Amino acid sequence: MEKVTVIKVGGAVVEDDSSLQTFLAQFAAVEGHKVLVHGGGRSATAMAARLGVETKMLDGRRITDEAMLEVVTMVYGGLVNKNIVARMQAIGVNAIGLTGADLDCIRSDKRPSVPIDYGYAGDVRKVNGAALHTLLEAGFVPVMAPLTHNGKGQLLNTNADTIAAEVAKGLVPYYDVTLTFCFEKKGVLSNPADEDSVIPRINRTQYNALVADGTLSGGMLPKFHNAFAALDAGVTSVVITSAVNLNSGTTINND
Repeated sequence: MEKVTVIKVGGAVVEDDSSLQTFLAQFAAVEGHKVLVHGGGRSATAMAARLGVETKMLDGRRITDEAMLEVVTMVYGGLVNKNIVARMQAIGVNAIGLTGADLDCIRSDKRPSVPIDYGYAGDVRKVNGAALHTLLEAGFVPVMAPLTHNGKGQLLNTNADTIAAEVAKGLVPYYDVTLTFCFEKKGVLSNPADEDSVIPRINRTQYNALVADGTLSGGMLPKFHNAFAALDAGVTSVVITSAVNLNSGTTINND
C-alpha cells in the first residue's frame, strides 16, 4: 500500500518567515504523498486587535463569536493558508489550499454550548477521504486550514491537531498513514530543561506512567489523545517532533 504523511504544524512556525522556510524545505523532502495541516492563532489574534475585535480565550481555547469567526476565516483560510501555498509553489510543491468546506472535505458539528459556550467551534463528524485521495493521486498536496463546515452553510473554527488526526484517519482506507505533529521541541522530553532528553518511543503503558509522574501534562495531553485515537483507527504511526527536523522525534505506538 502507498504511503501518505499527514503533518500538522503550528502557528509559531508558519507565522515566522525564517521558520516557515526551514520547515517547508523539510516538508518538500518528505517522500510520497503528503498533507499539511496548519494553525495560525497568533496571526488571528493580531488581526483581531487591528480590527478592534476582542480575543477571548478559555483554557487555551479561542471563543469564536460571530466577529471572531470572520477574523479566523480571513486569516486561516486566506492570509496564512495562501502564504503557505505560494511558498510551496516557489519550491516546486504543487500545493492546493483548502478549508473543510472545500470539496466537502471535513464536516463538523457546532460544539454544544453547555457546559462552556465556545461559540462557532466545530467538532469533526466526517472526513471526505475519497476527495483527498483524488487530489493526492492527481499529484496535488493539500494544505488544510483549521476551518470546517456543518453542511448547512456554516463555517466552524476547528482545532488543527484534531483536523490532522481526523484527516489521517480518513485516509486509512487508501494509504499506509503516518501522522506527524510538529512543535517547538525536538520531541517529547523526559526533562523539560534538557532539549536533548527526547523519549524515542512511547506506548500506552509508558504514557500512563508519564502522566502519573507529571512528565506529561497540559497541552501535550490532547496531542496524545488524538494520537491514540488515530492509532486505534488504523493509522500506522504517530510522531511528535520539531518542525526543523522531521526525521527525528518521539514515535507513539500501541505496542
